[in-house]
Amino acid sequence: MTASALIDVGGGFRSIFGAGIMDRCQELGIDFDHCYGVSAGAANMTSFIARQHGRNHRFYTEYAFRKEYASATNFIKDRNFVHLDYVYGDLSNHDGEFPVDYAAFEANPTEFTVVACNALDGSTKYFDKSDIGFDQMNPVKASSAVPVACKPYVIDGIPYFDGGIADPVPVRKALDDGHDRIVLILTRLKDVLREQRKDITPARILKRSYPAAAERLLNRFQTYNDEVAFAKECEQDGHVLILAPESLYGLSTLTKTYEGLERMYRAGYAQAERIADFLAS
Repeated sequence: MTASALIDVGGGFRSIFGAGIMDRCQELGIDFDHCYGVSAGAANMTSFIARQHGRNHRFYTEYAFRKEYASATNFIKDRNFVHLDYVYGDLSNHDGEFPVDYAAFEANPTEFTVVACNALDGSTKYFDKSDIGFDQMNPVKASSAVPVACKPYVIDGIPYFDGGIADPVPVRKALDDGHDRIVLILTRLKDVLREQRKDITPARILKRSYPAAAERLLNRFQTYNDEVAFAKECEQDGHVLILAPESLYGLSTLTKTYEGLERMYRAGYAQAERIADFLAS
């Protein structure tokens, strides 16, 4: 009997690609045994598991343009470019503008793993579904704390950074957990290697306060490239289906345009058509 998994690697505003995939999966009635979310990918999956079609799209195309959500003003005020407590607290709590349906989230049998990086020792932390509850999305906040652009997010006295610097493409984790049909959502071009260049300066800044996390950030490009290469090998073996955009539509982790977001969402929505046949194979 096959066991299916969905992995969303995140990627800031590019992650609307995964939102499109998950909305189409809901329309097609496609579920997974286990979801693995990294950074914004974990946020996408919270709505997906709660079966809230269109919720992620609204966050990316409406709320994300508010300065309270992500702005230089936020960074100047409290060193968080993305205000994680606003996004995953004020907006998402039961009294927010678009609450997570926690009852539906808990009722869905799909398992959930959220990847974060321990800022103190650089180790990978895998939060599970039981760590998320009513008005409590702290693991998603931790997984989404982009180093330097955000302060680490503290849970039970331990500071955490973005899971993308620890285990950015957790295909091995999904395989080790016993899943043999894995749909992998990338938000970069499938065949373009990640470069170290953009991480060098942030890693230098981070080294002053969190040297172990800085080392993970400095080597993220190699970790990511190695894990994507492994995923491609697994794709050849029939265990993985990689879905990746053919263009980034001008989007990056922290920059966006409304047109770019809509086009990336539509690209993901269209690619989801490949999933049913893969899971049935």
